[in-house]
Amino acid sequence: MAAPFPSQPPGPPHSAGASRQQGVPQRAVEVPTTPPPTTPPPTTPPPTTPPPTTPPLTTPPPTAAGPAPGGLPPVGGQPYLVGPPNVTPAPAAPPVPAGPPGVPPAQHPFLEWLRTPRRLAEPGIWAFGYRPKPPEEPDRIPTPRLVGGAVVAALCAWLLWSMLYDGFLGSYWYWPMYLLTPDSWYEAGGGRMGPGWWSVYLYEGMVFCAILVLFGRVGHWPELLRRLFAPLLRTMEEHNADPSRPPATPEADPAEWPELRQAGARDAADRLAHDARAGLMNDVDHARITRAWTSARAQPSRLAAFTDTVLRHGAAACAHPSGARDLPVRIARHDLAVRQVRLGTAADDPRNPYQHRGVGLAVDPAVLGTSLLAVGPPGAGKTARLVGPVVEALCLQALAGQAAVVVVGAAGAGLGPDEAFDVVVKIGRSDSAYDLDLYGGATDADEAGGMLAEALLGDLTLTLPGGESQRASTAIAQLLGPFRAAHGRFPSVPELRELLEGAPTAWLALRKVLEATGQQAQARELDARERQATRPGDIGTVLAERLALLDRPAFAHFFKTDGASRPFSLRALEHPVRVRIDLPERGYAEASRLLARLILAQFAECAVSRADRSLFACLVLDDASHTVTPEALRALQRLRSANAGAVLTLRTLDDVPQALRSALLGAVGCRMAYAGLTTWDGAHFAEVWGKEWVETRDITDRQIISDEPLTKVLHFIRRVATGKAATAQSVTVRTVERERWSASELAHAVPPGHAVLSLTSVRGHSAPPVLVNLNG
Repeated sequence: MAAPFPSQPPGPPHSAGASRQQGVPQRAVEVPTTPPPTTPPPTTPPPTTPPPTTPPLTTPPPTAAGPAPGGLPPVGGQPYLVGPPNVTPAPAAPPVPAGPPGVPPAQHPFLEWLRTPRRLAEPGIWAFGYRPKPPEEPDRIPTPRLVGGAVVAALCAWLLWSMLYDGFLGSYWYWPMYLLTPDSWYEAGGGRMGPGWWSVYLYEGMVFCAILVLFGRVGHWPELLRRLFAPLLRTMEEHNADPSRPPATPEADPAEWPELRQAGARDAADRLAHDARAGLMNDVDHARITRAWTSARAQPSRLAAFTDTVLRHGAAACAHPSGARDLPVRIARHDLAVRQVRLGTAADDPRNPYQHRGVGLAVDPAVLGTSLLAVGPPGAGKTARLVGPVVEALCLQALAGQAAVVVVGAAGAGLGPDEAFDVVVKIGRSDSAYDLDLYGGATDADEAGGMLAEALLGDLTLTLPGGESQRASTAIAQLLGPFRAAHGRFPSVPELRELLEGAPTAWLALRKVLEATGQQAQARELDARERQATRPGDIGTVLAERLALLDRPAFAHFFKTDGASRPFSLRALEHPVRVRIDLPERGYAEASRLLARLILAQFAECAVSRADRSLFACLVLDDASHTVTPEALRALQRLRSANAGAVLTLRTLDDVPQALRSALLGAVGCRMAYAGLTTWDGAHFAEVWGKEWVETRDITDRQIISDEPLTKVLHFIRRVATGKAATAQSVTVRTVERERWSASELAHAVPPGHAVLSLTSVRGHSAPPVLVNLNG
């Protein structure tokens, strides 16, 4: 599959050159880096009269020891990376000016993007420039017929008025006027311009207006006028809401940062507005500084530090710890103002709801927090059109300090370049800069044992006798606890395998260390495990056999616990980190599935146990085959309340145990069925999407039988001429329940490049299944 990262991204505008600038770390994450050179000042000259409080546009480089100058106060926490980072940031480059020197770029694309109105409607609707459609009119009259009826009504009105005015219908229509007015008004002495003259003209005008109203309603003139002038009114509204035109007042211009001005930070607002007009700011900078301002408002003690940072660094203030302010390339359209990424356009199909037809569809953390499941055959576009855009959006949000993302897939799956991530773990490859913590950063033996048991035996839970999962967790914990008490660390894969197999030398060595250090409680745990190992059918043998999948020469340099490697732990989800884990799919398929279950279990445990849940944490599994277990389903449901979610893709539901397929579709809030789905997979989607009430029309033709001689002759002539008997139609209108999408429609009526998508937000708002064109 081709890598989903073309050279020219179609996303929203971001200032040229801004993605390579280095910024100031916002969080105190101990990641030693090589300080980049100081960013030279931009070549675009400042305005003629700059604000007196605006400092020079120079950004000092970040330092490895502590936060860089101008950063916010450090946030407490443990470092999540040990050793040098995966990619050394490139030297900063001056931003490219958006216009000729001396001319402020008033029409900069970033300003147009920022000033474009957004309207949040139902979950999944692309809010950027969205305008609700007018209400649906099922009995809408076609425009040609409407024009013809209006012309006929106008001619009839003109004819009737002409006949009345010219006296062809007599003077009877004046009688109501004569009855309501005195006769003296019409005497010979009334004269011109008298009361009688005025009453006649007023009465004729009233009759004329009544005729216009009557025939206007008959000819549907108001509806015709609305259709003729609606495009003109819409054009005028779009002209008035043109984002290229700055608002009349600074308070209504988001580029002037009115929130900061209202809070008294006028100098910081002036600096940011200057950078926005000069083309030094992009959408990531805007989202990042907006979040930093929200955090500063929540802690008034940080307001002074925030203002000082903005005054010194402008749009580069409060940058991501990596120093990056944008991704190398973009493949999708993003709107970081509302944290959406566009997936496609709803097809103009009768099966789609009226309000969704032709509008853009997008996802954001509000819907990804309920987790998303996508099912489609190979080549349907799950990686290129779903996983790639979602990962890219989460990486951009991580740069803005809003999210943490962990993406897991096979090596070479095209999940993004290495430069787009902070940590890249390439399991089984010697050029990997980082290792994976086998125990997920846990310090408790029972917690680590539970996650490791889920990875080793999670896919066998339904086939093993009841209680085996808990026995496996206990058996591993009975070995991890004594080993950590004896050596101050958890065992590596070979050491744990020897203990599970019951190697006498390993058990004896561990017992000697426990006895020498006086760890009697841990020694009793080891004795209990030794007694259980002697029983027939002990779970330790099965665990050792599954763990042997990781005890291979290709993984000899991974999963170490002696400090010789640089392990990455999922405890880093409290930081805006971007992580990609490449699994060794070729030649080690079973080991890859085991590691995928391990990462899913660690992610669920670490995301729920976070002390700071302000960041949205998301796990993206490019291939979730054989990773869905009963414990994984319970974990997916817990993520919803922890500001976290997961994106899972499957080739078919056959990769999930049959007893868990319906439960999986019920555990996730967002479901996506691609073209090429089988009917038995479509049956599960049809069941979970349910039915809806629809109005159906049944037309029945019945033969007309008459006893009249003349009618019989006419029917005979008609049958000879047309070859059909004389019939009459009867229409029956009923309201019935029908499946939103049947299994047959999902299997045969979804065109290539399309998918049926339903979304549910964490607040419970849901959108019906919609046919989406993923190429739009």
